[in-house]
Amino acid sequence: MGRTLISILSILALTGSLRAQLEPGSPSTAGMSEAQLERASGLIQAEVESGRMGAAAILVARHGRVVLHHSFGRLSPAPDAPVVLPDSVFLLASITKPITACALMLLVERGQVSLSDSVSHYLPEFSGGERDKVLVRDLLRHTSGLPDMLPGNIDLRRAHAPLSEFLRRTSTTPLLFPPGSQFSYQSMGILLAAEIVERRTGTRLRDFEKAEIFDPLGMKDSSLGLGGRRTSDLVICPPTPGYDPADDERFGPNSLYWRDLGTPWGGMHSTTTDLAILLHTFLDGGMYGGKQVFSPATVKAMTSD
Repeated sequence: MGRTLISILSILALTGSLRAQLEPGSPSTAGMSEAQLERASGLIQAEVESGRMGAAAILVARHGRVVLHHSFGRLSPAPDAPVVLPDSVFLLASITKPITACALMLLVERGQVSLSDSVSHYLPEFSGGERDKVLVRDLLRHTSGLPDMLPGNIDLRRAHAPLSEFLRRTSTTPLLFPPGSQFSYQSMGILLAAEIVERRTGTRLRDFEKAEIFDPLGMKDSSLGLGGRRTSDLVICPPTPGYDPADDERFGPNSLYWRDLGTPWGGMHSTTTDLAILLHTFLDGGMYGGKQVFSPATVKAMTSD
């Protein structure tokens, strides 16, 4: 399972009316079992104590009431490392992808991007052959035919390549299947979605997300990339399976290069509270704290199969 739980657990259940924003509460007021919540915490604690998991944080909320918010382990394997707090900052890995989708969908609801347009309409270099058939919605549905990772992914990371080089290669890499014909998890499609946001707004994705999502929602501990933090203040990620230790140090998930590259498919940092705010916003029709950040139509589109 690895020494660190990168994926932060945020659980919200939708029943009855929701509150304008999350508030502390007791399990009984939210209709939840305190014994079961304690059991869940015990299971995670056992994983940390066994060494199978290095660190974790969990937040559970229902009816707008936070009924469990706890943390486990230390920031790193060092014996004197600080303990993880309920709102310690984790690298979110692929939880980053739906945040990138949120950014693109804001442009869709504002009429700046159409899901039915071809990707080449916004990114002319992504054209030729069946690439012209890839629609913007295919990038979000993982039906574009693009690979999850580029064939030269490791070499690019070893060379500390900028995102522009990942983009250049994605624009010419062969599709795995005709667009729309199959589902295949694809990080490179999310990269193209991010590039559409940047070109349509003239703003870096990390800055757009901060101004349009994180700041309005009060997600004060969220950033694409490091956001000015020191890597030593973050929960460490486990060693990458199959990587040479030297490579892991140079371009692995704890390296300065990877932590601040801000990959739109895996480079976001955040906390349990911030993620809970975002999830609560989607449960409450796109509104949080009296602010309508996403339209109801966007919420419906993003939560429909």
